[in-house]
Amino acid sequence: MGIGRPTIPIVLTEEERQKLQNWSRRYTSAHGLAQRAEILLLCAEGLTNKVVAQRMRVWPQTVTKWRKRFTAKRLEGLADEPRPGAPRKILDADVERLVTATLESKPKDATQWSTRTLARKLGYSQSTVSRVWRAFGLQPQRTDTFKLSSDPFFVEKVRDVVGLYLNPPDKAIVLCIDEKSQIQALDRTQPLLPLAPGQVERHTHDYVRHGITSLFAALNVKTGEVIGECYRKHRHQEFLRFLRSVEEGVQPDAEVHLVMDNYATHKTPAVKRWFLKHPGWRVHFTPTSASWLNQVERFFSEITRKRIRRGAFRSLNALEQAIGEYLRHHNRTPKPFIWTATAEVIFQKIGRLCQRFSDSGD
Repeated sequence: MGIGRPTIPIVLTEEERQKLQNWSRRYTSAHGLAQRAEILLLCAEGLTNKVVAQRMRVWPQTVTKWRKRFTAKRLEGLADEPRPGAPRKILDADVERLVTATLESKPKDATQWSTRTLARKLGYSQSTVSRVWRAFGLQPQRTDTFKLSSDPFFVEKVRDVVGLYLNPPDKAIVLCIDEKSQIQALDRTQPLLPLAPGQVERHTHDYVRHGITSLFAALNVKTGEVIGECYRKHRHQEFLRFLRSVEEGVQPDAEVHLVMDNYATHKTPAVKRWFLKHPGWRVHFTPTSASWLNQVERFFSEITRKRIRRGAFRSLNALEQAIGEYLRHHNRTPKPFIWTATAEVIFQKIGRLCQRFSDSGD
């Protein structure tokens, strides 16, 4: 067997190592530069091109290229080579300045930058700021919400529920139970203007309320079927009635595992007595503030988007009838949600989020 080309060893000075680590960790670094820095740091550990390529999910030729470029030009070799055509007016330093200002500063009179305000601040054109934002996926005008669970048994509960999804007990039924409460029967004050070529569906912004209902649902994790019932009240009495309905829908003497949250109606003395009389039913509680771990929430999202949000209901009965029709249609061809995230993957994502908190300086 022949011997391949010898791997060029990478030996870093302390200053070079520090610079590469900063580029690889800093959120304002361009993606390509951060990737090259990580490649060189792994090469400096003595790893082969093949191993580095597998870890970084790139071609071995890519690792060879940056290993050679760094050996020839050191840190300057990691920059992109000039391309043919007119010379660039916006240099890498300008791009970094734009991205850094977007991520690490705010205007004095607002909570976020706009392309025009940032352009005036830094002396660039508005179109330049727009192009840089699009290239880096920056959207200061948008925001989202999150909440970390403070449950002291968060790790144990995540492992329990995720393990149930990925490796359910043989011949057991796994059901995700929850309630979608306060569903309003809303009717628009004027008729809808339907969809037309060049015109979206339109409706009035004001509406008339005709009451509220709550949807109690149990999702079969294996089959995707949903047992659901609507109740006008949301108490432990209704929850017990729903449990009896679920019991009628499963095989007698079957081993049933229920995934549900810590809502007060799930833990009343009457509910606890019901479970004591059903030893084959085992309850798995999701962590506090972790409703995303309950798969039935996916079903609630779908029924809201597909049937409830844009619906117009002239009575509470009409709303409940629409929900019932959707359930029957869903159960004709049910499809289970495929859970792929292991407990370790979830913990890693939360760890990275916590790391961002600690690095934010707040």
